[in-house]
Amino acid sequence: MTTTSPVRMAIRRAAERGHADHGWLDSHHTFSFASYHDPRFMGFSHLRVINEDRVAAGGGFPTHPHRNMEIVSYVIDGALAHRDTLGTGSVIRPGEVQLMSAGSGIQHSEMNASRTDGVHFLQIWVLPAQAATTPRYDQRDFGRTPGVQLVVSPDGRDGSLTIGQDTDIHRALLPGGETATVDLRHTRAWVQVVRGTLDVDGARLFPGDGLAVDGATALHLSAHDDVEALVFDLV
Repeated sequence: MTTTSPVRMAIRRAAERGHADHGWLDSHHTFSFASYHDPRFMGFSHLRVINEDRVAAGGGFPTHPHRNMEIVSYVIDGALAHRDTLGTGSVIRPGEVQLMSAGSGIQHSEMNASRTDGVHFLQIWVLPAQAATTPRYDQRDFGRTPGVQLVVSPDGRDGSLTIGQDTDIHRALLPGGETATVDLRHTRAWVQVVRGTLDVDGARLFPGDGLAVDGATALHLSAHDDVEALVFDLV
């Protein structure tokens, strides 16, 4: 007789996250980051950082270095201006996803592109499968069509950005009342809600909430109102 392991889920509520207010930057940390340290929340699988950042007009992160990290920027509102030592200069807006593989070393800046309006975005770090790879940068506009779309994968399939780790990231844009199923390649997943109220296999999530899932082969999403969320398929 074969048995299946039960699916385990744990909710990380938005209000329980670490918080830092620097004036120009208001940031909530899902996992330990900078001066916020909680040994219970050091990451999940290869997912190391999810920071929800709000940067005031004219503010931002001046040029600074990174090594050996896969960094995804996901803009929710406003516009984020990127510059790096590869010679890349771009502006990221809602619907677009940025992926920077820091590899052996890169320096970059991320600044609010507006002098009048704030920018609201997620800063996501994923640990790479290999260290000291050649740094690279990519950015793509995925539009705002409702549904579930693969935006990041290790092989760039279906037009997604290529990440240096066995991780898929799906974006879910679901109108109120809509449902969707995300089939997983692995048995661990993290769901991060950006907007709206979302049920994931019976777990009710609100904006800023995260959900750790272990032992699942698929996730069933149900939107109570207009929902925007990211689903991480993790080893």
